[in-house]
Amino acid sequence: MSLLCKRCIIVPGNGCTNAKKSNWYGRAQEELTKTGLFKEVIVENMPDPHVARESVWLPFLQKLGADEDAVLIGHSSGAEATMRLLEKQKLRGAVLVSACHTDLGDENERASGYYDRPWEWTAIAENAGFILQWHSTDDPFIPISEARHVAESLGVSWRPKLHRELVECTSHKLSIGTPNLLGHLFFLCVCVWECNFLNSPVAEAKKQRLLFSLEP
Repeated sequence: MSLLCKRCIIVPGNGCTNAKKSNWYGRAQEELTKTGLFKEVIVENMPDPHVARESVWLPFLQKLGADEDAVLIGHSSGAEATMRLLEKQKLRGAVLVSACHTDLGDENERASGYYDRPWEWTAIAENAGFILQWHSTDDPFIPISEARHVAESLGVSWRPKLHRELVECTSHKLSIGTPNLLGHLFFLCVCVWECNFLNSPVAEAKKQRLLFSLEP
């Protein structure tokens, strides 16, 4: 098996009409491409960018190549899309950034369709070769309690000490300072490499389930 992963897909949050120039997505694409671990790193403008409907986003992600040899990095609505996709689709791995499990009382979020039924947590966990979860404790939009619920439901370990040894991060969008972003991406690459080295993207790689407490 090649030590290359076929692709990494960065799934933006809603409201991003120019994904490569929004938040940290374009920078992450550049840095992940430099690692040589992925044959391609994809950042595309999503259809229905403001409501981010599940019925639109999931088929689009599958067209982009979200399959057993892909790692998805989902931010905000992109994290929810990634989790719903994992209910049915195996992935090499998933990174959940600023994930939530409820619509937070927001009509636009409710209209997306992600929150109208229970989450299939067992399927999500079983279909991911590895799961990383990053969340800021001072996120002004999604409280840390949402992330902790996701982590507990997926069996993700709570590892704030390890986080503090790697990076510091704040806010919903996350800082894009070099030590911050590169620290996150480095750990992702370690997980991808381990998953490849074990020669089994799903069956043998049930080991990297970490939630980092991104404390300011």
